[in-house]
Amino acid sequence: MLFGIYTNRCLVMAAGVGLILGDLPTGLAMGAVGELAFMGFGVSQGGSVPPNPMGPGIVGTIIAITMKGSGIDVGSALALSFPFAVAFQFVITATYTFATTLTSYAYKALDRKNFKGFRIAANATVCIFAVVGFVIGFGGAFSSEGLQKVISLIPAWLSEGLGVAGKMLPAIGFAMILNVMAKKELIPFVLIGYIAIAYLNLPTMGV
Repeated sequence: MLFGIYTNRCLVMAAGVGLILGDLPTGLAMGAVGELAFMGFGVSQGGSVPPNPMGPGIVGTIIAITMKGSGIDVGSALALSFPFAVAFQFVITATYTFATTLTSYAYKALDRKNFKGFRIAANATVCIFAVVGFVIGFGGAFSSEGLQKVISLIPAWLSEGLGVAGKMLPAIGFAMILNVMAKKELIPFVLIGYIAIAYLNLPTMGV
């Protein structure tokens, strides 16, 4: 993805939602926190499929912006968005599973020299994902009131707990990345960086 457009990243999706809802700073903040969390959560191990960044990128940003006056901060919105991230990934996996059934139709169309049918089968996956994306976007645009009603039912103590959990998620995601990249030779540099930030008050960019 060196030259990609990165439209599947939390930061890009959250910034877009922030522009649409008229609160770009909150959108960028949500995108940045989501990116930190998905550094680890977004990495698949073996055959496992990670949660989809659309959860915090779209739903989490909608929650953070529309529920800002109800005590829901970016951390709480990140925690609340993870069930949606898992659900979105299930939808995408189901879409791919359905699209694989079109492969046999494409082969049969080629055998019959039905090139029009082959083009339809070959491009059907793109059309299916366009429909799924439209449904998700349409649902997100018109479900803000429903989300507000559901979130308003959450008691204050649980909301505070979700906020604490949401603030921990970026650290956990970053720790998961460090665990994958762990090498004994790098441990001293990690400790030096931690000491420089925690005790010498150096900025992260400087470290």
